[in-house]
Amino acid sequence: MNKLKKANLYRSELIPVSGKLVERYNKCLVTLGFAETKLESFSIDGIGWSPEVAEEKNDIQYLNHGDANPHGIIISPLQKGKPVYLPFHSFDREMMKHVFRTHGAKINDITRDSAICIDFDQDIDVFYEPLDVLKYKDLSISFRLIDDLDRIQKEQLELVTKFKTNHNFIDEALQAQILKSAKTYGDLRGRDLKLHSIRFSTDSFYTRAFDGVYVLRDFIKPIVVFESKEAYKEAIKDTIHDVLIYHVAQPELMDKLKDHLIIQCNLEEMIKTSRYDRVKKNELSKFLTDAEHPIRDILSDKVLFKSYLNKIDIKSRKQVMGVEIYLEKLERSNAYKVNDIVEQSMYFAMHEPHSSLSLDHRDLISKLLINVAPNDVLLLYWYDKEQFYKNYETWDDSFRDWVIETISNNI
Repeated sequence: MNKLKKANLYRSELIPVSGKLVERYNKCLVTLGFAETKLESFSIDGIGWSPEVAEEKNDIQYLNHGDANPHGIIISPLQKGKPVYLPFHSFDREMMKHVFRTHGAKINDITRDSAICIDFDQDIDVFYEPLDVLKYKDLSISFRLIDDLDRIQKEQLELVTKFKTNHNFIDEALQAQILKSAKTYGDLRGRDLKLHSIRFSTDSFYTRAFDGVYVLRDFIKPIVVFESKEAYKEAIKDTIHDVLIYHVAQPELMDKLKDHLIIQCNLEEMIKTSRYDRVKKNELSKFLTDAEHPIRDILSDKVLFKSYLNKIDIKSRKQVMGVEIYLEKLERSNAYKVNDIVEQSMYFAMHEPHSSLSLDHRDLISKLLINVAPNDVLLLYWYDKEQFYKNYETWDDSFRDWVIETISNNI
């Protein structure tokens, strides 16, 4: 991952945590019912998730009590606007933006000497069946301060009120209580430590529950798409919910998404785009097993690209150039079918969210499409970084150079 780090493409916006902040983070973990970390320093993202702590605990979802009970931690105002690198839901970053928009000033004050634990509550204690994800609608976001600082503040105010009553100001025991509280927690009387719960509404979304589920419910008919075959097989047994259920690898899914005006594909326009160029080059790279030149150079240089395209066998060549071959044949006759000429994943990679969709829905559908056909390295990096990093580990070093250059030139 060193090359990615040097190019600022690997978790480059994480916030370093050390010293007193580690202690506060651990208090949050304990408050939320998790074990402390033994690490003396680590880094966190916008929701408080740490890759180092996840590795230590061997649990990437260590801030969850099961799929239905995710949590977050705020120990610094610097988390405002930061990426959520491993979101449990596609809307996690928007939730954190909502949190900081609502309570930003109070968060700045509280995190001077405390930390905030976040509960994302959708009124579901536990998931039992895959279609339980349909219960997601309105979430309640509530907050707890470590050391019960808001309760201590209330106690301080009560002590001061008692101190001012009658002749209690001469009570040495009461004076000692006030001084002890002030030395331990500071003077909390004038601070606003009340973080009221806020609501967040969801429509269509993605969740990591049940190994990955897309819920599309703002269209003609609700569609649920599973990444796990096991969860999909369990879900299709359901006879209660009136929804369409698919596995992400089912070709029928793409037809249904088209019918519902969720995705679109115009091959004549797509071949003019840099997206098509990336997909085509990615496809050729699969056949460059004994190349005499670095893969980066082959994919970046037009002459070398054509040279190696002509060196691979005819079947592979047709797979790389299938879209252009199909369009050429289509000019001569309408009898040709795209599925007979263009390799399926190449064809699916040419699809995009329908132009009528909102920006949030376009992002969600882009993520779904890159899961269906992960042929575009740029979109894979943008919409599924976890899978991108896994794939990166398997790639040829020279191909990595091309990928890094491609992403860097488009950011």
